[in-house]
Amino acid sequence: MDAELAAMAASGATTLVSLMVTDSWTHARALMGRLLARAGADSGAITGLDDARARLLTGTAVDEHTASGIAAEWQTRLCGLVEAGALDGEELSDLGASLRRLAAAAAGCLPTVHNTVSGGTQHGPIIQAGTVTGLAFPPGPSPRRE
Repeated sequence: MDAELAAMAASGATTLVSLMVTDSWTHARALMGRLLARAGADSGAITGLDDARARLLTGTAVDEHTASGIAAEWQTRLCGLVEAGALDGEELSDLGASLRRLAAAAAGCLPTVHNTVSGGTQHGPIIQAGTVTGLAFPPGPSPRRE
């Protein structure tokens, strides 16, 4: 396994472990479950996630030694899936990005969006969205054309 894939696996495993003690764990667990199912991992892998989380939560504070041990276990599992050909670099990269987004959301570090409208006079609301349903605007005065 090349160094780049090993680094991605390490990063993903570390982020996964950090999510085990947050409110975002349910989402992270579901994400890992889908990935492991697609990769053909055994059903004990999800149980392993739950056991790892239980080990982290048994103490009064997150023990760094326990956390790093669990991260090493999951790095080994992810590397094993890559070496077996069940997981490729793109999937591993996507997993890391998804886990980092969950961690950022858990930390309250959501990205901000700034939109600028230009190109003339606007005579009504401007909406930028992926999907808008059930939205109605009250009728307003007709824009006056000059």
